[in-house]
Amino acid sequence: MSIVVRGPRAREDGRGCTVESESSPGEAVTAAEDLIATADAHCAPTYHPLPVVIASGEGAWLTDVAGRRYLDLLAGYSALNFGHGNPRLVEAARRQLDRVTLTSRAFHHDRFAAFCAELAELCGMEMVLPANTGVEAVEGAVKTARKWGYRVKGVPGEMAKIVVAGGNFHGRTTTVISFSTDPEARADFGPYTPGFEIVPYGDLTAMRAALTENTVAVLLEPIQGESGVIVPPAGYLAGVRELTRERNVLFIADEIQSGLGRTGRTFACEHEGVVPDMYVLGKALGGGIVPVSAVVSSAEVLGVFRPGEHGSTFGGNPLACAVALEVIAMLRTGEYQERAARLGERLHRLLGELRGAGRVTAVRGRGLWAGVDVPPAAGTGREVSEKLLDRGVLVKDTHGSTVRIGPPLVIGEEELEWGVEQLREVLAGD
Repeated sequence: MSIVVRGPRAREDGRGCTVESESSPGEAVTAAEDLIATADAHCAPTYHPLPVVIASGEGAWLTDVAGRRYLDLLAGYSALNFGHGNPRLVEAARRQLDRVTLTSRAFHHDRFAAFCAELAELCGMEMVLPANTGVEAVEGAVKTARKWGYRVKGVPGEMAKIVVAGGNFHGRTTTVISFSTDPEARADFGPYTPGFEIVPYGDLTAMRAALTENTVAVLLEPIQGESGVIVPPAGYLAGVRELTRERNVLFIADEIQSGLGRTGRTFACEHEGVVPDMYVLGKALGGGIVPVSAVVSSAEVLGVFRPGEHGSTFGGNPLACAVALEVIAMLRTGEYQERAARLGERLHRLLGELRGAGRVTAVRGRGLWAGVDVPPAAGTGREVSEKLLDRGVLVKDTHGSTVRIGPPLVIGEEELEWGVEQLREVLAGD
Protein backbone atom coordinates (compact mmCIF):
# COMPACT_ATOMS: atom_id res chain seq x y z
CA MET A 1 0.00 0.00 0.00
CA SER A 2 1.30 3.45 -0.88
CA ILE A 3 0.18 6.30 1.34
CA VAL A 4 1.50 9.74 0.50
CA VAL A 5 1.50 12.53 3.05
CA ARG A 6 0.63 15.69 1.15
CA GLY A 7 1.24 18.24 3.87
CA PRO A 8 -0.76 19.52 6.81
CA ARG A 9 -4.07 19.89 4.97
CA ALA A 10 -4.60 16.44 3.48
CA ARG A 11 -3.54 12.82 3.46
CA GLU A 12 -4.78 9.53 2.10
CA ASP A 13 -6.28 7.39 4.82
CA GLY A 14 -5.38 3.94 3.50
CA ARG A 15 -8.85 3.39 2.02
CA GLY A 16 -8.43 5.67 -0.98
CA CYS A 17 -9.92 8.69 0.78
CA THR A 18 -8.34 12.10 1.18
CA VAL A 19 -9.27 14.19 4.20
CA GLU A 20 -9.11 17.95 3.76
CA SER A 21 -8.86 20.51 6.56
CA GLU A 22 -11.59 23.12 6.86
CA SER A 23 -9.01 25.79 7.68
CA SER A 24 -5.99 27.06 5.79
CA PRO A 25 -2.56 25.62 6.61
CA GLY A 26 -1.51 28.85 8.30
CA GLU A 27 -4.64 29.05 10.43
CA ALA A 28 -4.33 25.43 11.47
CA VAL A 29 -0.68 25.77 12.46
CA THR A 30 -1.43 28.90 14.46
CA ALA A 31 -4.35 27.18 16.21
CA ALA A 32 -2.16 24.23 17.17
CA GLU A 33 0.64 26.47 18.39
CA ASP A 34 -1.81 28.51 20.48
CA LEU A 35 -3.29 25.39 22.05
CA ILE A 36 0.15 24.01 22.89
CA ALA A 37 1.27 27.36 24.33
CA THR A 38 -1.86 27.58 26.49
CA ALA A 39 -1.36 24.04 27.76
CA ASP A 40 2.29 24.77 28.56
CA ALA A 41 1.29 27.90 30.46
CA HIS A 42 -1.40 26.29 32.60
CA CYS A 43 -0.49 22.60 33.01
CA ALA A 44 2.23 21.35 35.35
CA PRO A 45 5.15 20.27 33.13
CA THR A 46 5.04 16.55 33.91
CA TYR A 47 4.97 15.47 30.24
CA HIS A 48 6.88 16.33 27.07
CA PRO A 49 4.36 15.42 24.36
CA LEU A 50 5.10 15.45 20.67
CA PRO A 51 4.00 18.72 19.01
CA VAL A 52 0.68 17.53 17.62
CA VAL A 53 -2.85 18.47 18.75
CA ILE A 54 -5.36 15.68 18.20
CA ALA A 55 -8.99 16.52 17.47
CA SER A 56 -10.57 13.16 16.61
CA GLY A 57 -9.86 9.47 16.10
CA GLU A 58 -11.23 6.36 14.44
CA GLY A 59 -9.81 2.86 14.52
CA ALA A 60 -6.04 3.08 14.24
CA TRP A 61 -6.09 6.68 12.96
CA LEU A 62 -6.03 10.10 14.63
CA THR A 63 -6.75 13.49 13.09
CA ASP A 64 -5.22 16.74 14.29
CA VAL A 65 -6.72 20.23 14.38
CA ALA A 66 -5.37 20.87 10.88
CA GLY A 67 -7.19 17.85 9.44
CA ARG A 68 -4.03 15.81 8.97
CA ARG A 69 -4.34 12.12 9.83
CA TYR A 70 -1.82 9.98 11.68
CA LEU A 71 -1.42 6.24 12.09
CA ASP A 72 -1.42 5.57 15.83
CA LEU A 73 1.29 3.04 16.71
CA LEU A 74 1.13 3.76 20.45
CA ALA A 75 -2.54 3.10 21.33
CA GLY A 76 -2.40 4.97 24.61
CA TYR A 77 0.16 2.50 26.02
CA SER A 78 -2.39 -0.31 25.44
CA ALA A 79 -5.40 1.65 26.74
CA LEU A 80 -6.69 1.69 23.16
CA ASN A 81 -6.28 -1.98 22.31
CA PHE A 82 -9.66 -1.90 20.56
CA GLY A 83 -9.00 1.30 18.64
CA HIS A 84 -10.33 4.82 18.79
CA GLY A 85 -14.10 5.14 18.94
CA ASN A 86 -14.76 1.40 18.76
CA PRO A 87 -18.48 1.24 17.83
CA ARG A 88 -19.31 -1.56 20.28
CA LEU A 89 -17.69 0.24 23.18
CA VAL A 90 -19.08 3.66 22.28
CA GLU A 91 -22.58 2.20 22.04
CA ALA A 92 -22.20 0.46 25.40
CA ALA A 93 -21.15 3.75 26.97
CA ARG A 94 -23.95 5.67 25.24
CA ARG A 95 -26.60 3.27 26.50
CA GLN A 96 -25.33 3.60 30.05
CA LEU A 97 -25.05 7.39 29.84
CA ASP A 98 -28.81 7.52 29.33
CA ARG A 99 -29.40 5.51 32.52
CA VAL A 100 -27.01 6.21 35.44
CA THR A 101 -23.26 6.87 35.56
CA LEU A 102 -22.39 6.95 39.26
CA THR A 103 -23.88 5.72 42.51
CA SER A 104 -20.70 5.41 44.62
CA ARG A 105 -20.22 2.14 46.46
CA ALA A 106 -22.72 3.29 49.11
CA PHE A 107 -25.34 1.53 46.98
CA HIS A 108 -25.49 -1.44 44.62
CA HIS A 109 -26.14 -0.83 40.92
CA ASP A 110 -27.34 -3.23 38.25
CA ARG A 111 -24.06 -3.53 36.29
CA PHE A 112 -21.71 -4.19 39.18
CA ALA A 113 -22.41 -7.86 39.91
CA ALA A 114 -21.98 -8.86 36.26
CA PHE A 115 -18.76 -6.86 35.96
CA CYS A 116 -17.19 -8.56 38.98
CA ALA A 117 -18.40 -12.05 38.06
CA GLU A 118 -17.43 -11.88 34.39
CA LEU A 119 -14.02 -10.29 34.97
CA ALA A 120 -13.25 -12.91 37.60
CA GLU A 121 -14.27 -15.63 35.17
CA LEU A 122 -12.12 -14.17 32.37
CA CYS A 123 -9.15 -14.33 34.74
CA GLY A 124 -9.98 -17.76 36.15
CA MET A 125 -10.33 -16.15 39.58
CA GLU A 126 -13.12 -15.54 42.09
CA MET A 127 -13.08 -11.93 43.30
CA VAL A 128 -12.49 -8.41 42.00
CA LEU A 129 -11.31 -5.25 43.74
CA PRO A 130 -12.41 -2.41 41.42
CA ALA A 131 -10.54 0.87 40.96
CA ASN A 132 -9.98 3.50 38.27
CA THR A 133 -6.37 3.98 37.22
CA GLY A 134 -3.64 1.41 36.91
CA VAL A 135 -1.57 2.74 39.78
CA GLU A 136 -4.64 2.62 42.05
CA ALA A 137 -4.90 -1.07 41.28
CA VAL A 138 -1.20 -1.55 42.05
CA GLU A 139 -1.68 0.22 45.38
CA GLY A 140 -4.67 -2.05 46.03
CA ALA A 141 -2.57 -5.11 45.26
CA VAL A 142 0.17 -3.96 47.65
CA LYS A 143 -2.38 -3.42 50.45
CA THR A 144 -4.01 -6.76 49.70
CA ALA A 145 -0.69 -8.61 49.85
CA ARG A 146 0.28 -7.01 53.15
CA LYS A 147 -3.07 -7.73 54.79
CA TRP A 148 -2.97 -11.33 53.49
CA GLY A 149 0.53 -11.65 54.89
CA TYR A 150 -0.55 -10.56 58.34
CA ARG A 151 -3.95 -12.31 58.51
CA VAL A 152 -3.23 -15.52 56.59
CA LYS A 153 0.51 -16.16 56.41
CA GLY A 154 1.19 -14.91 59.93
CA VAL A 155 3.93 -12.38 59.20
CA PRO A 156 4.68 -10.24 62.31
CA GLY A 157 3.11 -6.77 62.25
CA GLU A 158 4.86 -4.10 60.17
CA MET A 159 7.34 -6.69 58.85
CA ALA A 160 5.79 -7.59 55.47
CA LYS A 161 8.11 -7.39 52.48
CA ILE A 162 7.31 -7.31 48.77
CA VAL A 163 9.95 -8.19 46.17
CA VAL A 164 9.97 -6.26 42.89
CA ALA A 165 12.22 -6.10 39.84
CA GLY A 166 14.67 -3.44 38.77
CA GLY A 167 13.55 -1.46 35.73
CA ASN A 168 9.92 -1.76 36.79
CA PHE A 169 7.18 0.74 36.07
CA HIS A 170 4.05 0.31 38.17
CA GLY A 171 2.95 3.96 38.36
CA ARG A 172 3.88 7.21 40.07
CA THR A 173 2.29 7.37 43.51
CA THR A 174 4.56 7.91 46.49
CA THR A 175 4.45 4.25 47.50
CA VAL A 176 5.06 2.97 43.99
CA ILE A 177 8.00 5.25 43.20
CA SER A 178 9.53 4.03 46.45
CA PHE A 179 10.42 0.80 44.65
CA SER A 180 11.29 2.34 41.28
CA THR A 181 14.86 2.35 39.96
CA ASP A 182 14.18 5.26 37.60
CA PRO A 183 15.89 8.43 38.94
CA GLU A 184 13.34 10.66 37.16
CA ALA A 185 10.49 8.95 38.98
CA ARG A 186 12.18 9.12 42.42
CA ALA A 187 14.23 12.30 42.63
CA ASP A 188 12.99 14.85 45.20
CA PHE A 189 9.91 12.83 46.19
CA GLY A 190 11.25 11.19 49.34
CA PRO A 191 11.03 10.06 52.07
CA TYR A 192 10.15 6.74 50.52
CA THR A 193 7.85 3.97 51.68
CA PRO A 194 9.71 0.99 53.19
CA GLY A 195 8.86 -2.68 52.79
CA PHE A 196 10.19 -3.43 49.31
CA GLU A 197 13.26 -5.23 47.99
CA ILE A 198 14.46 -4.78 44.41
CA VAL A 199 16.19 -7.58 42.49
CA PRO A 200 17.37 -7.69 38.86
CA TYR A 201 14.63 -8.52 36.36
CA GLY A 202 15.02 -11.97 34.88
CA ASP A 203 17.39 -13.23 37.60
CA LEU A 204 15.89 -16.27 39.35
CA THR A 205 18.92 -16.72 41.60
CA ALA A 206 18.53 -13.21 42.98
CA MET A 207 14.79 -13.76 43.37
CA ARG A 208 15.33 -16.96 45.34
CA ALA A 209 17.79 -15.22 47.66
CA ALA A 210 15.40 -12.34 48.29
CA LEU A 211 12.48 -14.45 49.53
CA THR A 212 12.27 -14.73 53.32
CA GLU A 213 9.68 -15.75 55.88
CA ASN A 214 8.42 -12.16 55.89
CA THR A 215 8.00 -11.94 52.11
CA VAL A 216 4.31 -11.66 51.30
CA ALA A 217 4.45 -11.12 47.54
CA VAL A 218 6.48 -10.83 44.37
CA LEU A 219 5.22 -8.05 42.08
CA LEU A 220 6.31 -8.25 38.43
CA GLU A 221 5.43 -7.08 34.95
CA PRO A 222 5.45 -10.18 32.69
CA ILE A 223 6.93 -7.82 30.10
CA GLN A 224 8.40 -4.50 31.21
CA GLY A 225 6.77 -1.89 28.99
CA GLU A 226 8.18 1.46 30.09
CA SER A 227 11.70 0.02 30.24
CA GLY A 228 11.53 -0.64 26.50
CA VAL A 229 9.31 -3.73 26.13
CA ILE A 230 11.72 -6.03 27.95
CA VAL A 231 10.81 -9.72 27.68
CA PRO A 232 12.31 -11.85 30.47
CA PRO A 233 14.37 -14.98 29.71
CA ALA A 234 12.39 -18.08 28.82
CA GLY A 235 11.33 -19.91 31.95
CA TYR A 236 11.68 -16.89 34.24
CA LEU A 237 7.98 -16.40 34.97
CA ALA A 238 7.47 -20.13 35.46
CA GLY A 239 10.45 -20.17 37.79
CA VAL A 240 9.06 -17.29 39.84
CA ARG A 241 5.72 -19.09 40.01
CA GLU A 242 7.43 -22.22 41.36
CA LEU A 243 9.46 -20.25 43.93
CA THR A 244 6.45 -18.35 45.23
CA ARG A 245 4.46 -21.55 45.66
CA GLU A 246 7.33 -23.17 47.56
CA ARG A 247 7.73 -20.19 49.91
CA ASN A 248 4.02 -19.41 50.42
CA VAL A 249 4.37 -16.04 48.69
CA LEU A 250 1.80 -14.37 46.45
CA PHE A 251 2.74 -13.86 42.79
CA ILE A 252 1.25 -10.57 41.56
CA ALA A 253 1.31 -10.02 37.78
CA ASP A 254 0.99 -6.41 36.68
CA GLU A 255 -0.71 -6.94 33.32
CA ILE A 256 -1.87 -3.33 32.95
CA GLN A 257 0.00 -2.88 29.66
CA SER A 258 0.69 -6.49 28.68
CA GLY A 259 -2.74 -7.92 29.37
CA LEU A 260 -6.10 -8.08 27.60
CA GLY A 261 -4.89 -9.22 24.19
CA ARG A 262 -1.77 -7.14 23.58
CA THR A 263 0.72 -10.03 23.34
CA GLY A 264 -1.48 -12.48 21.43
CA ARG A 265 -2.93 -14.06 24.58
CA THR A 266 -5.42 -12.68 27.05
CA PHE A 267 -2.55 -12.37 29.53
CA ALA A 268 1.18 -12.30 28.86
CA CYS A 269 1.71 -14.83 31.68
CA GLU A 270 -0.03 -17.42 29.51
CA HIS A 271 3.00 -17.62 27.21
CA GLU A 272 4.72 -19.60 29.98
CA GLY A 273 1.61 -21.37 31.20
CA VAL A 274 1.68 -19.32 34.40
CA VAL A 275 -1.36 -18.37 36.48
CA PRO A 276 -0.44 -15.83 39.17
CA ASP A 277 -2.21 -15.41 42.49
CA MET A 278 -3.28 -11.92 41.56
CA TYR A 279 -3.74 -9.95 38.32
CA VAL A 280 -3.45 -6.18 38.25
CA LEU A 281 -5.44 -4.85 35.27
CA GLY A 282 -6.19 -1.45 33.78
CA LYS A 283 -5.80 0.54 30.56
CA ALA A 284 -7.58 -1.62 27.91
CA LEU A 285 -10.21 -2.65 30.48
CA GLY A 286 -11.78 0.78 29.98
CA GLY A 287 -11.79 0.48 26.21
CA GLY A 288 -10.11 3.86 25.78
CA ILE A 289 -13.33 5.51 26.95
CA VAL A 290 -13.20 5.61 30.76
CA PRO A 291 -10.50 4.72 33.30
CA VAL A 292 -11.16 1.23 34.68
CA SER A 293 -8.77 -0.91 36.70
CA ALA A 294 -9.01 -3.88 39.02
CA VAL A 295 -7.20 -6.37 41.18
CA VAL A 296 -8.46 -9.90 40.46
CA SER A 297 -7.67 -12.83 42.73
CA SER A 298 -9.06 -15.68 44.79
CA ALA A 299 -11.59 -15.40 47.59
CA GLU A 300 -8.88 -16.45 50.04
CA VAL A 301 -6.74 -13.46 49.08
CA LEU A 302 -9.25 -10.66 48.42
CA GLY A 303 -11.51 -11.96 51.15
CA VAL A 304 -9.12 -10.55 53.78
CA PHE A 305 -10.76 -7.13 53.48
CA ARG A 306 -13.55 -5.89 55.72
CA PRO A 307 -15.92 -2.97 55.00
CA GLY A 308 -14.16 0.37 55.43
CA GLU A 309 -10.61 -0.96 54.98
CA HIS A 310 -10.34 0.01 51.32
CA GLY A 311 -12.53 1.78 48.78
CA SER A 312 -13.02 4.12 45.82
CA THR A 313 -15.94 6.46 45.09
CA PHE A 314 -15.65 5.94 41.35
CA GLY A 315 -14.29 2.39 41.35
CA GLY A 316 -16.79 0.04 39.75
CA ASN A 317 -19.16 2.84 38.73
CA PRO A 318 -22.04 1.97 36.33
CA LEU A 319 -20.46 3.62 33.27
CA ALA A 320 -17.11 1.91 33.88
CA CYS A 321 -18.81 -1.45 34.39
CA ALA A 322 -20.88 -1.11 31.21
CA VAL A 323 -17.79 -0.43 29.09
CA ALA A 324 -15.67 -3.07 30.81
CA LEU A 325 -18.39 -5.69 30.35
CA GLU A 326 -18.29 -5.06 26.61
CA VAL A 327 -14.48 -5.32 26.64
CA ILE A 328 -14.76 -8.68 28.43
CA ALA A 329 -17.33 -9.88 25.88
CA MET A 330 -15.01 -8.91 23.02
CA LEU A 331 -12.07 -10.72 24.60
CA ARG A 332 -14.09 -13.88 25.17
CA THR A 333 -14.34 -14.39 21.40
CA GLY A 334 -10.55 -14.75 21.12
CA GLU A 335 -10.64 -12.62 17.96
CA TYR A 336 -8.41 -9.87 19.30
CA GLN A 337 -5.87 -12.22 20.83
CA GLU A 338 -5.62 -14.11 17.53
CA ARG A 339 -5.28 -10.87 15.62
CA ALA A 340 -2.50 -9.62 17.90
CA ALA A 341 -0.65 -12.92 17.51
CA ARG A 342 -0.98 -12.99 13.72
CA LEU A 343 -0.17 -9.33 13.09
CA GLY A 344 2.51 -9.49 15.76
CA GLU A 345 4.35 -12.13 13.78
CA ARG A 346 4.27 -9.81 10.79
CA LEU A 347 5.42 -6.82 12.86
CA HIS A 348 8.39 -8.66 14.34
CA ARG A 349 9.35 -10.11 10.98
CA LEU A 350 9.46 -6.63 9.45
CA LEU A 351 11.36 -5.19 12.41
CA GLY A 352 13.74 -8.16 12.26
CA GLU A 353 14.54 -7.21 8.68
CA LEU A 354 15.48 -3.72 9.86
CA ARG A 355 17.78 -5.23 12.43
CA GLY A 356 19.31 -7.57 9.86
CA ALA A 357 20.01 -4.58 7.64
CA GLY A 358 21.68 -2.74 10.50
CA ARG A 359 18.96 -0.09 10.69
CA VAL A 360 18.20 -0.86 14.35
CA THR A 361 20.36 -2.36 17.07
CA ALA A 362 17.75 -4.47 18.88
CA VAL A 363 14.09 -5.48 18.71
CA ARG A 364 12.17 -6.93 21.64
CA GLY A 365 8.57 -7.74 22.31
CA ARG A 366 5.70 -10.13 21.85
CA GLY A 367 2.50 -9.91 19.84
CA LEU A 368 1.61 -6.41 18.68
CA TRP A 369 4.15 -4.84 21.01
CA ALA A 370 7.78 -4.00 20.32
CA GLY A 371 10.65 -1.99 21.68
CA VAL A 372 13.05 -0.88 18.94
CA ASP A 373 16.52 0.40 19.81
CA VAL A 374 17.82 2.87 17.24
CA PRO A 375 21.55 3.45 16.61
CA PRO A 376 23.17 6.79 17.53
CA ALA A 377 23.51 7.68 13.85
CA ALA A 378 19.72 7.76 13.56
CA GLY A 379 19.39 10.19 16.47
CA THR A 380 17.64 9.75 19.78
CA GLY A 381 14.35 7.94 20.20
CA ARG A 382 12.70 11.34 20.55
CA GLU A 383 14.21 12.57 17.29
CA VAL A 384 13.07 9.44 15.46
CA SER A 385 9.58 9.90 16.91
CA GLU A 386 9.49 13.50 15.67
CA LYS A 387 10.57 12.45 12.18
CA LEU A 388 7.84 9.80 12.13
CA LEU A 389 5.34 12.45 13.24
CA ASP A 390 6.26 14.45 10.14
CA ARG A 391 5.44 11.34 8.08
CA GLY A 392 2.06 10.80 9.71
CA VAL A 393 3.00 8.09 12.23
CA LEU A 394 2.68 8.40 16.01
CA VAL A 395 5.07 6.52 18.32
CA LYS A 396 6.79 7.43 21.58
CA ASP A 397 10.34 7.09 22.80
CA THR A 398 11.60 5.79 26.13
CA HIS A 399 14.99 5.60 27.81
CA GLY A 400 16.78 7.67 25.19
CA SER A 401 17.29 5.31 22.27
CA THR A 402 14.15 3.15 22.29
CA VAL A 403 11.00 3.63 20.23
CA ARG A 404 7.89 1.77 21.41
CA ILE A 405 5.45 0.32 18.91
CA GLY A 406 2.08 -0.97 20.11
CA PRO A 407 -0.78 -0.15 17.72
CA PRO A 408 -4.46 -0.80 18.36
CA LEU A 409 -5.25 -4.45 17.79
CA VAL A 410 -7.73 -3.40 15.08
CA ILE A 411 -4.98 -2.11 12.79
CA GLY A 412 -4.92 -3.57 9.29
CA GLU A 413 -1.94 -5.48 7.91
CA GLU A 414 -1.35 -2.94 5.15
CA GLU A 415 -1.54 -0.08 7.64
CA LEU A 416 0.97 -1.84 9.89
CA GLU A 417 3.33 -2.45 6.97
CA TRP A 418 3.06 1.18 5.90
CA GLY A 419 3.90 2.36 9.41
CA VAL A 420 7.01 0.17 9.60
CA GLU A 421 8.01 1.35 6.13
CA GLN A 422 7.99 4.94 7.42
CA LEU A 423 10.31 3.86 10.21
CA ARG A 424 12.60 2.17 7.67
CA GLU A 425 12.76 5.34 5.58
CA VAL A 426 13.43 7.54 8.61
CA LEU A 427 16.28 5.30 9.71
CA ALA A 428 17.66 5.21 6.18
CA GLY A 429 17.62 9.00 6.06
CA ASP A 430 15.30 9.03 3.04
